[in-house]
Amino acid sequence: MAMSGPAVAQAPAAAAAKAGDVKPVRLAVLGDSLTAGHELPASAAFPARLEKALRARGFAVDVHNAGVSGDTTSGGLARLDWSIPPDTDAVIVELGANDALRGVDPQVARHALEEIVKRLKARHLPVLLAGMYAPPNMGADYAAKFNSIYPDLARTYDVPLYPFFLDGVAANPKLTMPDGLHPTAEGVDAIVAGILPTVEAFLKDRVAKRN
Repeated sequence: MAMSGPAVAQAPAAAAAKAGDVKPVRLAVLGDSLTAGHELPASAAFPARLEKALRARGFAVDVHNAGVSGDTTSGGLARLDWSIPPDTDAVIVELGANDALRGVDPQVARHALEEIVKRLKARHLPVLLAGMYAPPNMGADYAAKFNSIYPDLARTYDVPLYPFFLDGVAANPKLTMPDGLHPTAEGVDAIVAGILPTVEAFLKDRVAKRN
């Protein structure tokens, strides 16, 4: 039997109300200045732009900015427990750029990142690891040891990996600030566009579905 005009008109509103009732997935981004939003308004920082992009793709998600400018992997480990709220559902870990810039021993960075992943998994939190590459001026030996940290940990702890957080943005003067390191607002949008498919798959595959 055909639905009457008023009933048809009410259907979209009912569907919207149902979608609005879905509890958002709480996704935290544990990172450094690259995610904290160095010299950018909060609305232009990576977590905010990622949240907007995910919501546009139909994901009910709240993205928490747990980035601290200047943080190394050891710094992220030291503040891990209070930086990731108790009601968090999943975490993106983006750390290591400052370790590489300062020439921190790759073994130190590896240990800190490993502890971060282990502690988050102990809290039953799905983890997405965002990789980093050492700058060329650190030399081939340092780069080989540093760059291998992320794929090694991803394999060992069975967590998804986005190989290079700054893919397409690093060393691009059109997408970085005058310091040549930090992304502009346009650079952040480029990072989001690059990592978005990986985050979508992460949320679908690693986070419990909410109906």
